[in-house]
Amino acid sequence: MKLITAKLMAAKHILRAGLVGAAAILLVGGIATAETYSAGGLQIGNPWARATPKGSTVGAGYLTITNKGSEADRLIGGSLAPASRIEVHTAVTEGGVAKMRQVTGLEIKPGETVELKPGGMHVMFMGLKQALKQGQTVKGTLVFENAGTVAIEFTVQGVGAPASGQGAHHHH
Repeated sequence: MKLITAKLMAAKHILRAGLVGAAAILLVGGIATAETYSAGGLQIGNPWARATPKGSTVGAGYLTITNKGSEADRLIGGSLAPASRIEVHTAVTEGGVAKMRQVTGLEIKPGETVELKPGGMHVMFMGLKQALKQGQTVKGTLVFENAGTVAIEFTVQGVGAPASGQGAHHHH
């Protein structure tokens, strides 16, 4: 009888440890997905911006958009608390020179994931009233043709965060 009791106690201990571990995994998983936003069939993940030098009136933002819906949608604009407007830009190379161009919208087809990243598609924060500082989060919105407006927060990373194309924006 004592042996059965000891085995039951051990099994209880293992089960309890397993539940604590599972709860910890769920909590960590929850934290990891805290930067995912949804609008209609769209999922917006990991919005971040690069810190800007003092006095700069433009900045850039990056994120991923996944369309889990059955219809295409388009990112057509947005807002950022310290900026006058958001524009969607693409990077093009003409005669060996990288240039930024505003686009009227970014289509996200069903089942597609579009990554806005340094050196490629990105959102520009125009008319910044203050510098974006590393470590801060900045409230904003993205506006989609079908899904409407979704509130998000951009996490500001260092000025030297991966790849740069921001210098080309001074030619606007």
